[in-house]
This record gives sequence, C-alpha cells and structure tokens, in this order.
Amino acid sequence: MTKHQPKPIVALVGRPNVGKSTLYNRLIGQRQAIVEDLPGTTRDRLYGDAEWNGASFVVVDTGGIEPLKERSGRQVAASYDPLASASRGFVAEIRSQAELAIEEADVIVFLVDAKEGLTAADEEVAGLLRETKKPVILAANKADNAERRMNALEFYALGLGDPYPISAYHGTGTGDLLDVVVAHLPQTPAPKDEEDDALRIAIVGRPNVGKSSLLNALLGQDRAIVSDIAGTTRDAVDTHLTWDGKDVVLVDSAGIRRRGRIEKGVEKYSVMRALRAIGRSDVVLLVLDATEGVTAQDAHIGGYILEEGRSLIIVVNKWDAIEKDTHTMAEYNKSLRQELKFLDYVPVLYVSALTRQRVNQILPTALRVKEEREMRLPTGELNRLLQDAVAANPPKTFRGRRARFYYVTQAGVDPPTFVFFVNDPRAVHFTYMRYLENKIRERYPYEGTPIRLKLRGKERS
Repeated sequence: MTKHQPKPIVALVGRPNVGKSTLYNRLIGQRQAIVEDLPGTTRDRLYGDAEWNGASFVVVDTGGIEPLKERSGRQVAASYDPLASASRGFVAEIRSQAELAIEEADVIVFLVDAKEGLTAADEEVAGLLRETKKPVILAANKADNAERRMNALEFYALGLGDPYPISAYHGTGTGDLLDVVVAHLPQTPAPKDEEDDALRIAIVGRPNVGKSSLLNALLGQDRAIVSDIAGTTRDAVDTHLTWDGKDVVLVDSAGIRRRGRIEKGVEKYSVMRALRAIGRSDVVLLVLDATEGVTAQDAHIGGYILEEGRSLIIVVNKWDAIEKDTHTMAEYNKSLRQELKFLDYVPVLYVSALTRQRVNQILPTALRVKEEREMRLPTGELNRLLQDAVAANPPKTFRGRRARFYYVTQAGVDPPTFVFFVNDPRAVHFTYMRYLENKIRERYPYEGTPIRLKLRGKERS
C-alpha cells in the first residue's frame, strides 16, 4: 500500500513550566493542550498540525524534562501545589515520553524561560539535546519586555546557538521562530489534499480502567504512560498504525468522571478533551473494569457516545482478574446488557490488556463496525421493510391524530440516517420510532452503530 510522504515533526521540549503548551497552542491555532501555571501538567505526547509559509508540519507538545538527581533527593515544601506534586511520581516516565518525541522529531524547539533565567535544569536538558544530531532551535520564552529580551542572551552559555526571544502568550517573536523552524524542515513533497479515510478509534472510560494499558497492548510498545494512579493520561494521544493494510488512528484519552467530581484546573480540561475525542472518532472503545462491573458512570459515558452518533464497542478489561466457571461470561454479559439496555446493538469483548487475552479481536471488530456504519440500504428495500412493519403493527392514534407513512429513504451514513415521510410528524409516538428502528436492525443489524430516524411531513402545494 503506497502512502504519501508523512509531514515532518517539530518537538517542543524543555524543563517544566517554561510555556511549551502555550507555544503549542499558538502554533496550531487552537487551545488543544492543557495550559496551567504549574509544573508537570503535560504528561503524554500531544500532536497537532501547523502550517507556516506554505510548509505543513506536526507539532509535538511534551512533558517537561526534570533533573532526575535533583528531584529524587529534594524535599518538597508542604505548600507545594498538590496537582503539581501529583506528577512527581511520573518524572522518569515524563522524561521517557519527551525522549521518544525527540527520537521522532525532525526539528527540536528547546524552550527556556527568559523571566527566570538560566537554570541547572536547562543545562541538563541542553546536555540531553546535544546528544542528538537533529536541528535544535533555542527559544527564550516569556520575553515580554526589553529587559527580558536582553536576559535571553545568557542562554548562549548552553552552546546551542542563537536564542530566539519570544512570548508564546502574546505571540511576539513566534514568526521569526517559525521562519527558522521551516528553514530546518526536511525537504519533502507536500502531502496530497485527500480525505483522511483512516479508521479513528477513541479509547475512553472512567479513570484507572486500563485504557493506556490497552493502547500499549494494541501497539505492542509503551506509547502512553501506564500507571495504577487514576488520571495518569491527561492529554488525548493520537497514535497512527497500519493493520491488515488499513490505516488506523488510536486515541487514548483521559478518564471521564461525573461533573461534580471533576477537579478544577487540569482534570477539567482533560475531560473536555476526552469528550471531544469521542466526537472526532469513527468507533469508540468504552473500556470497563471487569472487577467493578458496570457503574452508573459507565452508562453515562455510553449515553454520551450514543448522543454523539459514534459507533461503539464495549471492552471489558481485566478479565484475567475474574474467577471463572463455565457460566461466568454468560452471567456477566446478561448483567451488562441489563445495565446498558440502550446499547443492546453494541458488541462486547472480554479482554485482558495485561495478558493480551482477546486483544487481537478489537481491531477486526472495529473495522467490521466501521463497515456497518458506512452501509447504505437501497430505497426499494427500505420501503418494503416499512410496508411490512406498518402492516404488522399499524401506528395507533396519538394526540387525536393517526400517522400515515408514505415512504422512507436513507439520507446519509456516518451515522446511518433515515428519513420517514408521513402525513403529520406530531402523530408519531416515540415508541413507534423505536419499533421502526428495531425492525430495521432485525434485517440490517448495524452492529455497534447508532442509527438516526427523522420524520418529515408531507409537503403541501
């Protein structure tokens, strides 16, 4: 399968809290990264498209690289922000994520803080970057006035060339920085302007159900940070792969909690991003914890996926931790179907990300669901189905009116949408619409995919 040349990658690296996420948002032109004035906010890699002077490239926001020796031996004051200190246990993992981004990058933008000046942590990061043969561009952020722009000169001591004074927040100096970035990009053909037909799969669920572990099991590599602490993944992480000759994009997202339990700041933005990830996917993997059963929050997330019109697969993770006999799966499945009655068309897979049991069934199921999602039914066949349904169960009088169906047509796919033409839409009870949906699914299951039914009154001349 021949693919067009991928876009070059620009990685933003540096110690924590120097403004990498703010610059990321500035470069891609939207507030996609979490921006919070505390160290350790960004953990996993975050990708976004950017363009400058006709050159397209991918910007990668990374977690801050902290000095390992200093962190491990230092006592943190009791007044230290709890959200910031929550990331202290992930220092090595965050560093590993940044190093992976450096390996993938074609150009590296090293951010330092012109307000705070040169630090030992900057020198350690510079030492790490000097080991790479990639182009490294030094950007002194927060240079919001003449004094700070002069202070940027001290970063010459890092031995990485000219420091470019910028303000990611105000946008000053970023044009000059981008000119240099584009000048160092590899000369590659411009990507073709074609529709992205990759299968986008979002991985969502409550915190700590094993979403990142599942992503890693699917990939066969440690792409996202995996931890037993809820909320480890804060940013949605898009991962591209090819499976059986087909392009697939996996999106690992932050755990979704009830609104009342979402902490202010970082976690709030993470939840918003996870919900957006659902909307930009084709198929969503709703990951449940087998040891906890179906919770009200699982049903809440499933309802949101349904509202967004996304296709869905329920993935019951940690199945290896369940004591089983010959009836366990059937009994569990019966209970799950009872709790999630409104998702009775959704396939359920019982897996273990830890042992990789049945993980190999996920992508084939997702591809099958995507095909169902894009299926278009012939109008003639649809109308025969409608005639049979109405004959078997004529609509009852509702609000003093009786509905009369004329014909039906499929208006679109993604999700499948059907328009029923009737004499008076107000005369159709919602239970009859549910009946019509069930009759469609009896013949065409549309596995894992919600279908939309709309009513349109007869046009009068």
